[in-house]
Amino acid sequence: MKPNLQSVKKYFGRKKPSIQEVVRESTAGGVIFRRNDQGEVEFLLYQDARDRWTIPKGHVEPGETAVDAAKREVTEESGLKNIAMCGWLGKVNFRYRRLDKLVLISQQVYLVKALDPHEEPKKEDWMNGLKWFSFYDALDEVEYEDIGKLIMLAMKRIRQEKL
Repeated sequence: MKPNLQSVKKYFGRKKPSIQEVVRESTAGGVIFRRNDQGEVEFLLYQDARDRWTIPKGHVEPGETAVDAAKREVTEESGLKNIAMCGWLGKVNFRYRRLDKLVLISQQVYLVKALDPHEEPKKEDWMNGLKWFSFYDALDEVEYEDIGKLIMLAMKRIRQEKL
């Protein structure tokens, strides 16, 4: 027996309100890496409230450049103070729904080096985790395909430029 539309709506809850507004937001973040004591490259990811591993990022504040926002967000969300901005990696565009708004995000992503391999990152209270991963483990754990591609690009640049 095929369910009718009313029973489907009742089962899945009320219909979402229609989109009333499109909002554009600029964000910036960083792919953070370090070389451990064995000289191996590791990447720092955080686990959000929904258990998704990703990179530190956040909104670009008024009057702030994307690179300044990335540096601020990396520092705030990783607790790392001794970092170097190593250049722009790429841009990620995505969208999501916030109630009756369609939010279009344009995210600038930078390569960030942790200069002190022994400086301990400090997670914020809202994070479920924050830890260093090997290159391949970072690719396995990161939730978003576009971020995974940027981690691969970061590794290529680290090797080419001997960072």
